[in-house]
Amino acid sequence: MTDRAQRQQLGKLGEDIARAALTDRGYAILATRHRTRFGEIDIVARDGGVLVFVEVKARRSARHGGAIEAISPGKRRRVAAMALDYLAWTGNLEAPCRFDVVAIDRAGSPAMTVRVIDHAWEVDN
Repeated sequence: MTDRAQRQQLGKLGEDIARAALTDRGYAILATRHRTRFGEIDIVARDGGVLVFVEVKARRSARHGGAIEAISPGKRRRVAAMALDYLAWTGNLEAPCRFDVVAIDRAGSPAMTVRVIDHAWEVDN
Protein backbone atom coordinates (compact mmCIF):
# COMPACT_ATOMS: atom_id res chain seq x y z
CA MET A 1 0.00 0.00 0.00
CA THR A 2 1.35 3.44 -0.91
CA ASP A 3 1.96 6.18 1.66
CA ARG A 4 -0.92 8.18 0.17
CA ALA A 5 -3.30 5.22 0.42
CA GLN A 6 -2.23 4.65 4.03
CA ARG A 7 -2.85 8.34 4.87
CA GLN A 8 -6.27 8.21 3.21
CA GLN A 9 -7.14 5.03 5.11
CA LEU A 10 -6.05 6.65 8.40
CA GLY A 11 -8.04 9.79 7.55
CA LYS A 12 -11.19 7.74 6.89
CA LEU A 13 -10.70 5.78 10.13
CA GLY A 14 -10.19 9.02 12.06
CA GLU A 15 -13.32 10.61 10.60
CA ASP A 16 -15.39 7.51 11.41
CA ILE A 17 -14.13 7.55 15.01
CA ALA A 18 -14.72 11.31 15.27
CA ARG A 19 -18.31 11.06 13.95
CA ALA A 20 -19.08 8.39 16.54
CA ALA A 21 -17.52 10.43 19.37
CA LEU A 22 -19.40 13.58 18.36
CA THR A 23 -22.71 11.76 17.93
CA ASP A 24 -22.27 10.21 21.40
CA ARG A 25 -21.93 13.77 22.76
CA GLY A 26 -25.17 14.86 21.08
CA TYR A 27 -23.77 16.67 18.03
CA ALA A 28 -25.84 16.47 14.84
CA ILE A 29 -23.54 15.79 11.88
CA LEU A 30 -24.45 18.08 8.97
CA ALA A 31 -21.62 17.36 6.52
CA THR A 32 -18.40 15.42 6.24
CA ARG A 33 -15.51 16.15 3.90
CA HIS A 34 -17.19 19.35 2.70
CA ARG A 35 -15.15 20.83 -0.15
CA THR A 36 -14.62 24.58 -0.31
CA ARG A 37 -12.35 26.67 -2.51
CA PHE A 38 -9.86 26.72 0.38
CA GLY A 39 -9.84 22.99 1.07
CA GLU A 40 -11.91 20.39 2.85
CA ILE A 41 -13.71 20.74 6.17
CA ASP A 42 -13.54 17.39 7.96
CA ILE A 43 -16.88 17.65 9.77
CA VAL A 44 -19.59 20.30 10.06
CA ALA A 45 -21.95 19.67 12.95
CA ARG A 46 -24.55 21.36 15.10
CA ASP A 47 -24.21 21.38 18.88
CA GLY A 48 -27.41 22.93 20.20
CA GLY A 49 -27.75 26.23 18.35
CA VAL A 50 -24.08 26.46 17.37
CA LEU A 51 -22.49 25.42 14.08
CA VAL A 52 -19.28 23.54 14.80
CA PHE A 53 -16.41 23.15 12.36
CA VAL A 54 -14.44 20.10 13.41
CA GLU A 55 -10.85 19.35 12.47
CA VAL A 56 -10.00 15.66 12.87
CA LYS A 57 -6.40 14.60 13.47
CA ALA A 58 -5.47 10.95 13.82
CA ARG A 59 -2.05 9.47 14.50
CA ARG A 60 -1.08 5.80 14.63
CA SER A 61 2.05 6.61 16.66
CA ALA A 62 3.66 9.52 18.46
CA ARG A 63 6.73 9.40 16.20
CA HIS A 64 5.86 12.83 14.75
CA GLY A 65 4.12 14.19 17.86
CA GLY A 66 0.59 13.84 19.10
CA ALA A 67 -2.50 14.46 17.03
CA ILE A 68 -3.29 17.84 18.59
CA GLU A 69 0.24 19.09 17.87
CA ALA A 70 -0.37 18.63 14.14
CA ILE A 71 -2.78 21.58 13.98
CA SER A 72 -0.56 24.52 13.13
CA PRO A 73 -1.55 28.20 13.17
CA GLY A 74 -1.64 28.03 9.36
CA LYS A 75 -4.05 25.10 9.47
CA ARG A 76 -6.29 27.00 11.90
CA ARG A 77 -6.36 29.96 9.49
CA ARG A 78 -7.27 27.68 6.56
CA VAL A 79 -10.06 26.02 8.56
CA ALA A 80 -11.40 29.48 9.48
CA ALA A 81 -11.38 30.49 5.80
CA MET A 82 -13.19 27.26 4.89
CA ALA A 83 -15.74 27.90 7.65
CA LEU A 84 -16.43 31.42 6.36
CA ASP A 85 -16.86 30.00 2.84
CA TYR A 86 -19.31 27.40 4.20
CA LEU A 87 -21.27 30.04 6.15
CA ALA A 88 -21.56 32.21 3.04
CA TRP A 89 -22.54 29.25 0.85
CA THR A 90 -25.31 28.25 3.28
CA GLY A 91 -26.47 31.81 3.94
CA ASN A 92 -25.61 31.56 7.64
CA LEU A 93 -23.06 34.36 8.02
CA GLU A 94 -24.67 35.48 11.29
CA ALA A 95 -24.85 31.98 12.81
CA PRO A 96 -22.92 31.39 16.03
CA CYS A 97 -20.07 29.00 15.37
CA ARG A 98 -16.96 27.54 16.93
CA PHE A 99 -13.98 25.35 16.11
CA ASP A 100 -13.54 21.96 17.76
CA VAL A 101 -10.89 19.29 17.33
CA VAL A 102 -11.11 15.54 17.61
CA ALA A 103 -7.59 14.30 18.37
CA ILE A 104 -7.03 10.56 18.03
CA ASP A 105 -3.75 9.09 19.17
CA ARG A 106 -2.71 5.48 18.50
CA ALA A 107 -5.64 5.17 16.07
CA GLY A 108 -6.84 1.64 15.52
CA SER A 109 -4.87 0.16 18.41
CA PRO A 110 -6.11 -1.13 21.77
CA ALA A 111 -4.35 1.87 23.39
CA MET A 112 -6.26 4.41 21.24
CA THR A 113 -7.28 7.67 22.89
CA VAL A 114 -9.94 10.03 21.55
CA ARG A 115 -10.19 13.62 22.80
CA VAL A 116 -12.92 16.03 21.76
CA ILE A 117 -11.68 19.57 22.38
CA ASP A 118 -14.49 22.15 22.41
CA HIS A 119 -13.56 25.71 21.47
CA ALA A 120 -10.12 24.54 20.33
CA TRP A 121 -9.29 28.03 19.03
CA GLU A 122 -10.79 31.46 18.49
CA VAL A 123 -10.76 33.53 15.34
CA ASP A 124 -10.12 37.27 15.59
CA ASN A 125 -12.59 39.43 13.69
